Amino acid sequence: MTGNRPDKKAIIREKMIEREGEARVVRKIVLTISIILFLLVAITAGGGYFYIKSALKPVDPENKKEMTVEIPIGSSVTGIANILEEHGIIKDARVFKYFVKFKNESGFMAGNYELSPSMTLPSIIESLKTGKVEQDVVFQITIPEGKQLKEIAKIIAEKTNQSEADVFAKLNDREFIQALMNKYPDVLTEEILAENVKYPLEGYLFPATYPFYKEDTKVEEIIMVMLDQTEKVISEYEGDMDERQYTAHQLLTFASLVEEEATEKLERDQIASVFYNRIETGMPLQTDPTVLYAHGEHKDRVLYKDLEIDDPYNTYKYQGLTPGPIANAGTVSIEAVLHPAETDFLYFLATASGDVLFSKTLDEHNAKKAEHIN
Repeated sequence: MTGNRPDKKAIIREKMIEREGEARVVRKIVLTISIILFLLVAITAGGGYFYIKSALKPVDPENKKEMTVEIPIGSSVTGIANILEEHGIIKDARVFKYFVKFKNESGFMAGNYELSPSMTLPSIIESLKTGKVEQDVVFQITIPEGKQLKEIAKIIAEKTNQSEADVFAKLNDREFIQALMNKYPDVLTEEILAENVKYPLEGYLFPATYPFYKEDTKVEEIIMVMLDQTEKVISEYEGDMDERQYTAHQLLTFASLVEEEATEKLERDQIASVFYNRIETGMPLQTDPTVLYAHGEHKDRVLYKDLEIDDPYNTYKYQGLTPGPIANAGTVSIEAVLHPAETDFLYFLATASGDVLFSKTLDEHNAKKAEHIN
């Protein structure tokens, strides 16, 4: 090696030292970033914990001044929580809602309550379960199971002295529907606005008897009371819906088909079983009420020519569920969909006496049809 040439070993050592220095710097940067991220997560988690802990406490333990809070008929837990937060009785509506679910509380009653910001959540809940409606019922609206939107519009019109056309127009007003979607996001999703859905609110006005306390109650208010009830009912089946991966729209659509096929003697869980079996084997559902809905009319009997209508609701031509509900379904039909019977049936036949005959094969079904249907 000449005197002016650098020592290769020295150069290598120098580069190694340089790399080790760079590595130490990188490790320090990574460690610093990791510590910062850990602190941010800890702060966020801690903040959430303390926020929820605070929200579970009274708004103001020293403020015992009572105020009148009105809980309307048909209010859902979400609606009640929002009212309490607006009046300053609770700190956070969402925390109240989850607290109610966690405690499995129910049975809240409509009425005018004297509540204060010093009340604890358990005491508020207890008060809401013992309320009394102070007003007299001015009129009632009864919506039976299996009613379609046009029929419900007629019922509402008769009770409110409005024209059926005006009520039906309000039920299909897109601006009103969008406002309802904003108010009930867990129930009214974008699915109701799908291209093939005939009427967005079809199947969403829950069958029940609704009392009203003002002579001039608006149609909008009536609809919201009904949707409050729908939201309340649907929320009770969240676990079952998650298990079957159903949206509210899918559940109400399926339940409406069961509802429309039902008779007083019919085991709805077996009807649901037939539909499930057909879907699993790739068979169309072939249920007559969907054909009538596609035609937009009621008939005592579906003829072969009726089956030819080219409509997404015609389950003789299109497989699977209809684009949306074809009527409103009660809890019995909803539960039948969520808990169907276990059968091998692929066909059923309702006789004139209201009995229902189930079959596994088409030959067996046709034989029963020849015997019981003229």
